[in-house]
Amino acid sequence: MPKVTAHLSISLDGYVAGPDQSQENPLGIGGLDLHRWHIDEPQHEVDAAMTERILAPRGAYVMGRNMYGPVRGEWGDASGGEMWRGWWGDEPPYHCPVFVLTHHPHDPVEMEGGTTFHFVTSFDEAMQRALDAAGDDTVTIAGGASAVRQGFEAGVIDEIMLNHAPVVLGSGESPFAGLGDLRLEPIEVHASPLATHVVYRRA
Repeated sequence: MPKVTAHLSISLDGYVAGPDQSQENPLGIGGLDLHRWHIDEPQHEVDAAMTERILAPRGAYVMGRNMYGPVRGEWGDASGGEMWRGWWGDEPPYHCPVFVLTHHPHDPVEMEGGTTFHFVTSFDEAMQRALDAAGDDTVTIAGGASAVRQGFEAGVIDEIMLNHAPVVLGSGESPFAGLGDLRLEPIEVHASPLATHVVYRRA
């Protein structure tokens, strides 16, 4: 059985995206500040090491539709051209199958570098297909909040890395809403001026 992990950048008050998400502001108000630890240059050595870990090869990914792209409802044209193909340019950083949770099925989207996005209408199906595709390699739930929450509800997440940014958003998307019985045990802690990186396993 492959190991199942997750990772999220998260605010001090527990949100992984700010309020008022939109195509123009996909992370919501203040949400970009959660990611300064890996997008600002030069990087602190701790942040660089955590970035490298997050980008390490995986067997497959599961992600929510909002993380794939900003289009809501039926699939269509996001910008006056062809269908939206994700945030990451022509060669996304995944390099393996990615199973995108959506209420609206769509044909797979094949990208450069070995990434193919498959669109799946249930978490259980997406997880099973990811496990089958990964073989013995790790499966990672890449986000967002809803996808990770469903992973905890299904009891499939072995470890999660939370990159705690010193930011308060006030409201937004929480991966832990409704998970009052969840207990996590910290097994690693690494800190920089921009984030405290904690790896938790399910207690």
